[in-house]
Amino acid sequence: MNGLLPAPLGAFLGTIGLAFIIGLELHAYRKRDTAILTPESQGFGTTRTVTLLAALGFALWIIASVIPFVIGFAVLGLLLLLDYRTRLQAGDSSLLPTIIGLLAFSLGPVVLTAPLAVLAALVILILFALGEQAQIRRFSDAFPAQEGVTFAKFTILAGLILPLLPDGAIPFVAGITWIKVWTAVLVISGISYVSYLAHRYVFPSAGSLLTGALGGLYSSTATTLVLARALRADATASFIPAAVILSTGMMYARLLVIIFLLGHADAALALAIPFGGLFIASMAVAAILAWREKGGATGAHQPVSANPLDLPVAFLFAVLFIVFAAVTSFVTTHYGTNGLHLLSFVVGFSDINPFIFSLLDGKLQVSGAAVVSAVLIATASNNLLNAAYALGFSRRRQMLPAAAWQVAAAIFLFGYAFFALG
Repeated sequence: MNGLLPAPLGAFLGTIGLAFIIGLELHAYRKRDTAILTPESQGFGTTRTVTLLAALGFALWIIASVIPFVIGFAVLGLLLLLDYRTRLQAGDSSLLPTIIGLLAFSLGPVVLTAPLAVLAALVILILFALGEQAQIRRFSDAFPAQEGVTFAKFTILAGLILPLLPDGAIPFVAGITWIKVWTAVLVISGISYVSYLAHRYVFPSAGSLLTGALGGLYSSTATTLVLARALRADATASFIPAAVILSTGMMYARLLVIIFLLGHADAALALAIPFGGLFIASMAVAAILAWREKGGATGAHQPVSANPLDLPVAFLFAVLFIVFAAVTSFVTTHYGTNGLHLLSFVVGFSDINPFIFSLLDGKLQVSGAAVVSAVLIATASNNLLNAAYALGFSRRRQMLPAAAWQVAAAIFLFGYAFFALG
């Protein structure tokens, strides 16, 4: 006994109950999908049929053996194909009821053998496919073909390349393995891709403030450039300076999250005060600027940046990761902490992500505090780059508060790196 009912009886009742619910949803689907319910057009799809198919599948599996179940599955498949042929002649080309019939027959073995999470996911998927027919069709019609290609690229990055990489160390780069490099690629690409999708599809008409917040999740420098150009084209877009500050603030949060996700909890903890403080302060300054401009025109929503997830970009990141790791190892070996600080300052005027993560993963001949200081210095010089972009590409006095805040943040980071961390 397992609780109040024997285990087989409980599994049987669960199978029947789930099949009955699926049958109800399938019947509703058929009614929505067919204007006139004639026997020829409705075909397979009654609640009783689905329930009895599930009972038959359960009985063949538990009472007989696997072979009778497989034979029954094959016979049912043939009958459902004949039913599909009849419906096809009547103008109904949907394969969904046929697939549901086969799934209903297999529901019993799934209940008996699969984990509960798998069973729940299967039933939810079936009910969603049947119940959200119109929404799925609208999404399919609106879904750009290029986004399918992009998702395939991410599948290649995560599901094909990663399992093929060796877990050994990369030659001449101490402490860096191929798996570490590609894991960093996946984490950054994933966060960038999710923020891009949110910007493009969830908030397609987002104003400047939301553009800054979401854009900062994948590239504060690129977002600053886009916003600065928008302000130059439309001087009435008064929220853009606040959006630039939001973008830079989100950069601190993004770096903290990625550093923690890549397993560098100690470094994330050491950076929590300067990065966390600047994140909160940036949000406050952006809110003050936005409040001061709330009576002005917001300007048109900003164009969505190009999709940040691309195979050449991912491979370039991986190459830069390895190159920066090798250069950093050479500099720290020959020039120590001072050389590392100078390298960090210079690298900050480019893409800092591969440098920061190669810095954290490498086995360097400097202290942990020196490594964290190098991260702060690189971020500070990147702030100076963003300030230059904000003023240079906008050529508007309205951008002065945003540029001034970025310079102030850079000074704070430099000071924290040299005085708080030594």
